[in-house]
Amino acid sequence: MRPNPQKQALYLAYFTVGYNILECLVSVAAGYLAGSIALVGFGLDSLVESLSGGVIVWRFVGHAGLSPEEEARREARAIKIVGWTFFVLAAYVGYEAVKKLLFREIPSPTLLGLIIATVSLILMPVLYVLKHRLGHALGSASLMADAKQTLACAFLSVALLVGLGLNYLWGFWQADPVIALLIVAVLGREGYHTLKAKKLCSCASCGLERPG
Repeated sequence: MRPNPQKQALYLAYFTVGYNILECLVSVAAGYLAGSIALVGFGLDSLVESLSGGVIVWRFVGHAGLSPEEEARREARAIKIVGWTFFVLAAYVGYEAVKKLLFREIPSPTLLGLIIATVSLILMPVLYVLKHRLGHALGSASLMADAKQTLACAFLSVALLVGLGLNYLWGFWQADPVIALLIVAVLGREGYHTLKAKKLCSCASCGLERPG
């Protein structure tokens, strides 16, 4: 018997949220040890993506005993918190990136960071294909939009890989804070669209539509 597409979409959501949490922990730790603000920023973006995905899974699964009005109010509060979290983290990463450029705080080359970026670059296109196929099967425009967001995460992994690679191979340390500023732009964009649309759409699991 073939799995229910709705359940497949939910399993994908669980997997992606879990992966984002793991990616956040490893990226932030590796970035802190190497002094790489690009890697720290990448990890922080993964953290907010996992928060976003967690809210979406919560909405999709639902909670017994909650009225639709109470559920909507809780979701709205969670969305507002996640949206502003994007901006707070963008400000932190931006400040650190500019400081490193101005004071020439040179990050250490990090092989672990290169591995993280490579794994993400391999995994995100696979998730994109799976989400795109499921979105088409379900007729879900929101899941299709989430697939595009996942593809955007793959592009961010490319940028991180380039920045870390330039430092690791040729000692071009300025690439690290410059890539961090690109991540700042991504964080700011996601925060803006989250607050403007009043809904979550992230690499984690945007737009899973509740049945019924």
